[in-house]
Amino acid sequence: MDVLDSIGNTPLVQLRRVVSNKSGRVFVKLEMANPTGSMKDRMARAAVEAAERKSQLSPGGTVVEYTGGTTGVSLAFVCAAKGYNIEIVFSDAFSQEKALTMKAFGAKVTVMHNEGKGISENTIKQMIEKAREISSRPGHWWSDQLNNRDAAAGYHSLGEEIWDQTRGNIDAFVHSVGTAHSIHGTMEALSAHKGNIKVVAVEPEESAVLSG
Repeated sequence: MDVLDSIGNTPLVQLRRVVSNKSGRVFVKLEMANPTGSMKDRMARAAVEAAERKSQLSPGGTVVEYTGGTTGVSLAFVCAAKGYNIEIVFSDAFSQEKALTMKAFGAKVTVMHNEGKGISENTIKQMIEKAREISSRPGHWWSDQLNNRDAAAGYHSLGEEIWDQTRGNIDAFVHSVGTAHSIHGTMEALSAHKGNIKVVAVEPEESAVLSG
């Protein structure tokens, strides 16, 4: 069994104590059971394998991405398993534990200095431009997580697993969103089975991209 085959097939558990007796059944998908502890392992594998199929990434090539950490950890894991190099553009505004984990998987991490506290718009723009610069080198491929449609396909398996584990008895899907790849990919799979499932996206008030 390949280590990448350990991605997915995560448990679905029912909440019995923290929900009202009068509510419907509520289940939680434990994506922390993926190899790096994140659902983004699904996305990382899908994006890299799509690049392989499209000949955008060749043996010995280098994957490039800018990230606050979780996507970078998942990409570094997939690259380690497949034998690719990976260069991550990071910022000291993010968790240093993420940087250490990416390095442990063999990633080269370029750290952009953040002026002041918190994450600024300027910091993100600098990270994007640095990733663009690095990816222009020969043999380098930018996964470009925010604009990569292949990433969403990595979550089709999540939708299929939820459908199978609930035996199709599902009325609503609630999900916190960032890039929104996961909610799109999961719902594409669920909607193929049942078109009237209610979807609720949860996002932080400070970054209300969908609702604001």
